[in-house]
Amino acid sequence: MRLKRRTAVLAGLLLSATTLAFAQGAWPTRSITMVVPFPPGGLADLVARPVAEAMSRDLGQPVVIENKGGAGGGIGMGYAARAKPDGYTILMALSSFSVIPEADAVLGRSPMYALSDLRPIARFTGDPTVLAVRADAPWKTFKDFMADAAKRPGAINYGSSGNYGTMHVPMEMLSQTGNIKMTHVPFTGAGPSVIALLGGQIDAVSTGPATVLQHIKAGKIRVLAHWGNGKLASMPDVPSIKDNGINVDYAQWSGLFIPAGTPEPIAQRLRAAAKVAAQDAKVNEVINNAGSPVLYMDTPEFEKYVQNDAARMVDVVKRIGKLN
Repeated sequence: MRLKRRTAVLAGLLLSATTLAFAQGAWPTRSITMVVPFPPGGLADLVARPVAEAMSRDLGQPVVIENKGGAGGGIGMGYAARAKPDGYTILMALSSFSVIPEADAVLGRSPMYALSDLRPIARFTGDPTVLAVRADAPWKTFKDFMADAAKRPGAINYGSSGNYGTMHVPMEMLSQTGNIKMTHVPFTGAGPSVIALLGGQIDAVSTGPATVLQHIKAGKIRVLAHWGNGKLASMPDVPSIKDNGINVDYAQWSGLFIPAGTPEPIAQRLRAAAKVAAQDAKVNEVINNAGSPVLYMDTPEFEKYVQNDAARMVDVVKRIGKLN
């Protein structure tokens, strides 16, 4: 009991010291690590790099990207969740954030993190994923793709960023709702998955527009449909899956998180820096050119958004079930 009391007192002193240091204008005094839980080349990395640069300028200290891929983003998100809550480790996560803890429960394994371990600060993008195939693929339309998948169960394979990740979940939703069967090939991130698509190792991917737009412009990739509603700004001619009579939707959002327990003054300073980054002309130019316009949400709105997204994804993961 005394040991527990001592630990609590020490933790309180550390928190007070950190808060006092901030009040005295001493935070940040060194570089900040922005964890990206995927390899370079995917949406999280594409968003994180310009955002980190803008936040660096506003905070007066470098914000350094650290890519920690694996397990659909779970390894990097778990790492950030366990980081010291002092503002020097922050996380740029994707929507798999809402899925991984439930997937851990379905698989009966120790959770890599809990949703409550990380606090939402700001959302930057919120695009639906798109169904991308090589330009020389036999499917010219989404209906062609679905008809072939129905005719040849398991013959079409698709890549992802890992089990239950942001590229896997939408394809499982499509398979279930569209009554087809495809073969899942997990990679460590969107970048490696798209490279495999271009190289002919896989047939399709579901990914954010920003990950494939440059390859579409180069004539190497064709997009058949998207998981959203209405038209995509970057791909106005691409129909939604709902337009094709299948009721599925999925958004691949990107957002900034910090470890729970980070002192409130530091959390508010990071919130302000994130808002500055979202309004930065260079950030908007880079992200817009990549095909994913900035769709900023401030902390209160983003917190509610994450809660609602997580509640919806619990049902999706349960329907996917335990993977072989």
